[in-house]
Amino acid sequence: MPAGDAHRDPSERPEAEPIWPDRPIDRLTRPLERFMHVQAAGGLVLLAATLLALAAANSPLAAWYRGIWEQPLVVRLGDFELAYPLWYWINDGLMAIFFFVIGLEIKRELVWGELQDPRNVVLPAAAAAGGVLAPVTLYLLQQPALPGRAGWAVPMATDIAFVVGCLALLGARVPAGLKIFLLSLAIIDDILAVLVIAIFFTTAIEATWLAGAAVGFGMTGLLNRLGVRRVTVYVLVGVGIWLCTLKSGVHPTVAGALLGLLTPASAWIGRETLLEAMRRAVERLRGTGTGPDAERREAAEDLAFAATESVSPLERLEHGLHPWVGFAIMPLFALANAGVAVSLGGLAHPIAAAVAVGLVAGKPLGIVGASWLVVRLGLAKLPEATSWTALVGAGCLGGIGFTMALFIASLSLTGAGLEAAKSGILAGSAASLVLGLGLLARALPRRAG
Repeated sequence: MPAGDAHRDPSERPEAEPIWPDRPIDRLTRPLERFMHVQAAGGLVLLAATLLALAAANSPLAAWYRGIWEQPLVVRLGDFELAYPLWYWINDGLMAIFFFVIGLEIKRELVWGELQDPRNVVLPAAAAAGGVLAPVTLYLLQQPALPGRAGWAVPMATDIAFVVGCLALLGARVPAGLKIFLLSLAIIDDILAVLVIAIFFTTAIEATWLAGAAVGFGMTGLLNRLGVRRVTVYVLVGVGIWLCTLKSGVHPTVAGALLGLLTPASAWIGRETLLEAMRRAVERLRGTGTGPDAERREAAEDLAFAATESVSPLERLEHGLHPWVGFAIMPLFALANAGVAVSLGGLAHPIAAAVAVGLVAGKPLGIVGASWLVVRLGLAKLPEATSWTALVGAGCLGGIGFTMALFIASLSLTGAGLEAAKSGILAGSAASLVLGLGLLARALPRRAG
């Protein structure tokens, strides 16, 4: 034993390195597992916020509760002023961060996940397309004229947080292939929803403001190429892009999704460079004393910088923002938007009925029908250890529209029509949850132990 090790406390010894390096599959599944855990817990918080909003909206405090979200919030800088009610800041401000994280998730799946291999995209892409076309068609058949027709996109989206929460209730009984299928479907669903918002819910375009947003995107790319790494710089540019997009007529959440897609997926510092930086920092730190020392501070700063930049901006931002989105932004959105006065008359409203039918019947019909078609044509195959009954259950879970459905409803409908759509979303999502869980519990075998 070397002399230096003879008197060393065993607790101070570094842990042994693994005999073999991480397998590629480990590097792929680790972010997915972390994502699933955050989404599952976030789904429970979202459910609690929804129930709280419903309780408040159906209590003697209903008028006071609605008044909270109508309170004006003013941001003023000199002569420039933004004055909107609180719910507007949540829907058009905080939800831009939600869409930014969606953009990050899409980029991750395209670069590292299931969507990087075209062969793995066929089944979830076909299912997502069917899961959009079928509910939209059913909705339009029931709403042939305005104003109800304007809400055609409400039943098209799937709420990934609630779906993951449902899968968590079934635990290890859910095959990995079915989880990945549902997550891929929900992410492609989000892509389609962002496109729909960008194309169909854009008001009159203000060219000057839109040009300002384009300049902001160009500046983001330039800063990236120049190696600017300070997050605060990008936050300031991002706020400018959000403001320009808001004033341009394009919905600002689209800017959030685009910024997520533009986030670099590769680390600036590679593994070997990080190891070399660590070696040099250790040498410099050993040569310094215990008191205040500029050399020691500089070595520690260099080491911290190298450690930070050895992880890609995409990974850092997704890991850092996911808890904020799951435990703060989405529940706050639910509190501001899910407070609906529940009544049988409200559920019988034509718009409510159309939305509910689109979610409960249209989603599984489209998802399973499109999946059956591509499997029958030999273009794809069912996920491993998944039966058609289980896929029907998964299709029913796809009818949990909630967050995105409420968001699109707020863009497309107003007044009584919006309240009716919210009732339909809540009823349809609840029915889809019960049906999906019931079918999956029946179709999936119980695991021993």
